[in-house]
Amino acid sequence: MSDLINVEELFGCKVFTHRKMKERLPKEVYREVMRVREQGGELSLGTADVVAKAMKDWAIENGATHYTHWFQPLTGITAEKHDAFVTHPDEDGRMIMDFSGKELIKGEPDASSFPSGGLRATFEARGYTTWDITSPAFLKEDATGVILCIPTAFCSYKGEALDTKTPLLRSMEAISEQALRIVHLFGNTEATKVTPSVGAEQEYFLVDRQKYLQRKDLIFAGRTLFGAPAPKGQEMDDHYFGTIRERVGAYMKDINIELWKLGVSAKTQHNEAAPAQHELAPIYETANIAADHNQLVMETMKKVAGRHGLTCLLHEKPFAGVNGSGKHDNWSLCTDNGVNMLEPGDTPNENIQFLLVLACIMRAVDKHADLLRQSAANVGNDHRLGGNEAPPAIISIFLGEQLEDVVKQLVETGQATHLTEGGKLETGVSTLPDFVKDATDRNRTSPFAFTGNKFEFRSVGASDSIGSPNTTLNAIVAEAFCEAADILEAADDFEQAVHDLIKKYMTEHQRIIFNGNGYSQEWVEEAARRGLPNIATMVGTIETLTTEKSIKLFEKFHIFTKAELEARKEVLYDTYSKTINIEALTMIDMTRKQILPAVVKYTKSLADTVIAVRDAGADATVQSELLKEVSEKLAETKAALNALEEAEAVAKTMKCPKELAFFYNDTVKVAMEALRAPVDKLEMLVAKEIWPMPSYGDLLFEV
Repeated sequence: MSDLINVEELFGCKVFTHRKMKERLPKEVYREVMRVREQGGELSLGTADVVAKAMKDWAIENGATHYTHWFQPLTGITAEKHDAFVTHPDEDGRMIMDFSGKELIKGEPDASSFPSGGLRATFEARGYTTWDITSPAFLKEDATGVILCIPTAFCSYKGEALDTKTPLLRSMEAISEQALRIVHLFGNTEATKVTPSVGAEQEYFLVDRQKYLQRKDLIFAGRTLFGAPAPKGQEMDDHYFGTIRERVGAYMKDINIELWKLGVSAKTQHNEAAPAQHELAPIYETANIAADHNQLVMETMKKVAGRHGLTCLLHEKPFAGVNGSGKHDNWSLCTDNGVNMLEPGDTPNENIQFLLVLACIMRAVDKHADLLRQSAANVGNDHRLGGNEAPPAIISIFLGEQLEDVVKQLVETGQATHLTEGGKLETGVSTLPDFVKDATDRNRTSPFAFTGNKFEFRSVGASDSIGSPNTTLNAIVAEAFCEAADILEAADDFEQAVHDLIKKYMTEHQRIIFNGNGYSQEWVEEAARRGLPNIATMVGTIETLTTEKSIKLFEKFHIFTKAELEARKEVLYDTYSKTINIEALTMIDMTRKQILPAVVKYTKSLADTVIAVRDAGADATVQSELLKEVSEKLAETKAALNALEEAEAVAKTMKCPKELAFFYNDTVKVAMEALRAPVDKLEMLVAKEIWPMPSYGDLLFEV
């Protein structure tokens, strides 16, 4: 019997929450902190000192010895440098623990040691971390002890953003300002702020750690670079929502406990579609806090896995031939007086504010489909998007039958006079109640789907930060709101103007709506006819960042400067090249040191067997055929290995980041696939006891 868990007591016990602040701070200090949180501005140094002391005292009471500015550089993971609270001993030799307001507000990590895309030269070291007062401090506890973590933004000496948080915070201010103009036009003058709310569903794989350590590809690349299919995959559909195994259940229990302590509202857990694949989903929260918490979810998943003899894989496609992992980003907009701007109500055809918001989002997604696609691009996602397991690379909007019909009426007639009803679903069992059926089904193939009172951006990769996609979403919708507000604020007849604008936007951008099967070839062809972009690879999306359209968008709302966009472009090209290079070198290493020796050993054994059988006067046809087949695949493997090594040699001579990234995509990746093909066939021919690494069957089914 497991120990009883009191979630109410656990939740947030490692977080410096509003309640703890209110208990520990003088009233006037607490009021100033809350004012800055809600309205912006800066804390006075005196107030910062009081907050820092209260935060330090609370942390020390809970065992903390160090503090860190916890930030999110362009590496895709978090960064931290620990400083002890200790100071110089006093004259009696007693240690004084101290933490000042200045230390709370600002840190100075080495900015040259993080990706900057040329914003920082290697000899220019200074950078700054700045406290994000809207995201609560928390305690991390592991082998290093208890550390007070202060969520921060990270920027260069000149103020350029070097992280994912800074542009996200900028975009949140932009969409709040523009969305307020919309809600004020509709009479909601009490609202003073609009906040994007986000819930990020996290998919992941669990494998046995000992088997993981026998796979150099998993260690270095996070995915299997070789691997023949197991006899059973996911074709029986018996893993999705299936009974959770004991070992995995114990892991999930620990994950929940650790996340609840950190104030992460982990709510839903289940087995996903692929064997050894699972999902954890939180309750939605403010976008920047959701981004912080998602980073904590990924960190905690990896840390806790080790306690259970497991390894957590967050790569988008760790195993070929089975479903990869994504991260559905659920996004909505809420005013500070409790109105969800994406709530259609019972009669969405009559909800004019909702229809305008919907029309603006249609315009934003259609106009910036390429930019939205880029925001979900990473190296791993290239293996997933468009692979009949995840949304296609083509960006479209799913509205469902009810809203699609409303849009159709507005486009064709200028008014929506009726509404498709859901009706009642009869179960056909006397003891089961009939229940109201939704008027709209769901569509798992859509990259951007309306799901009742929010949009679900389904293209985001499992290992990626949600900072980039939400920054882009906020920015493109802010632009659409701004354009709409400019028109409506200047209108003599508001009601007529808003009616005309809704019809105009929906007519011009109805091409972005698609409710059908996004996996089908027919949709690829139809999307091309509609003129929708289909950008299949990460490298193909990168230039999107610095088009005239994108620069104008981001600079208008002070989210990115042109220099910051150019820098991010360079970082992405560099990241892509380095990632594929690591994968290629890993394949070369595994092939030369593990696979070739194992196969050569096997061929010798077969050859000895052939000779022995023939000497015994028996028929050695089967053994000879097997030897011939293995030898042929061995030769193919060696030839493919040579080709990959030659491609790598060419790559090392290339200097232009863009040219190099495309070479890795167009040439090196092709050579890698050519090497994988004969090796995977060899795995099916070589005796299991000789093959040098655990198989897919071992990894996926022995957890």
